[in-house]
Amino acid sequence: MSTSMRERLEAAVRYLWIAILLVFVLTPFLVTLLASLTPDKAIISQPARWFTSGFNIDNYVYILTGKLPSQYEVEAGQRTMSMVSQEIRFLPTAMLHSIIVSLLVMAFDLILGAPAAYALVKMRIRGKGVVLNFILGTRLIPLVAVAIPYYELMQLFKLTNTLTSLVIMYVGLTLPFVILILCVAFRQIDRAIEEAAQVDGLNPLQTLVRIVVPVAAPSIVGAGLFAFMLSYCEFLFGLLLATNQSVRTMPVTMASVSVNPDVSLGLTCAGIILGVLPALIVIVPVWRYMIRGLAEGATK
Repeated sequence: MSTSMRERLEAAVRYLWIAILLVFVLTPFLVTLLASLTPDKAIISQPARWFTSGFNIDNYVYILTGKLPSQYEVEAGQRTMSMVSQEIRFLPTAMLHSIIVSLLVMAFDLILGAPAAYALVKMRIRGKGVVLNFILGTRLIPLVAVAIPYYELMQLFKLTNTLTSLVIMYVGLTLPFVILILCVAFRQIDRAIEEAAQVDGLNPLQTLVRIVVPVAAPSIVGAGLFAFMLSYCEFLFGLLLATNQSVRTMPVTMASVSVNPDVSLGLTCAGIILGVLPALIVIVPVWRYMIRGLAEGATK
């Protein structure tokens, strides 16, 4: 087999694998999107009428405004709440809670993680290897094993059913990962650049802010978005610490909706699509930037 033929065959196999992977990844999302726009009667009919009954955004309108979908209106002008629940109406507020908590966690992780990583990598500190191993070792403990102690600690400080408790917990959960990513990234920065900054009279904090952070910006962005995603999708402590509906997060609200028999399939799917939108809005615009930063931190 010639070299050109082998290269074409390898390219065909590579693109086929990519296509299979895309189908595997995108199909659940596309089916969910389609179900959120299709009337429930068409979905549950045998056979299902996915493309012949028309599409509408009534489910989204109900979640955002409370207007009952037209499919639940009867001819006499009366309305029925069958397959519709007020619980799904809490989703926008829950999404806002998750966004606020995740942004605060990301900010605190970077504010605390960047100096910590810089000190562990660039400064001469006795026992810093032990400190780094201890920080990373805390993430080897199963979350279920520490859930009750964390809950009792938050209860002791009267922080249960507050967004503050979630921010504190998520910072504790994500900060070790951020420190690890930034340690690897900062280690790749040429020492001569920092020495030149010191010659110019910059102290370690100024060197970090003016020199290290701009150079390691892709890795910092990647670490921050990583912390955002972990916080936005976290379920266990969101369920444990925020039992009150007024402070519930998106994952907890969607889990409650998914087991509620009064919520139709279309409404559930619409809630799922709305729930993932903030993450997509945050991640997609800087996807390449984030991937480049994580790759640089992992391979260099």
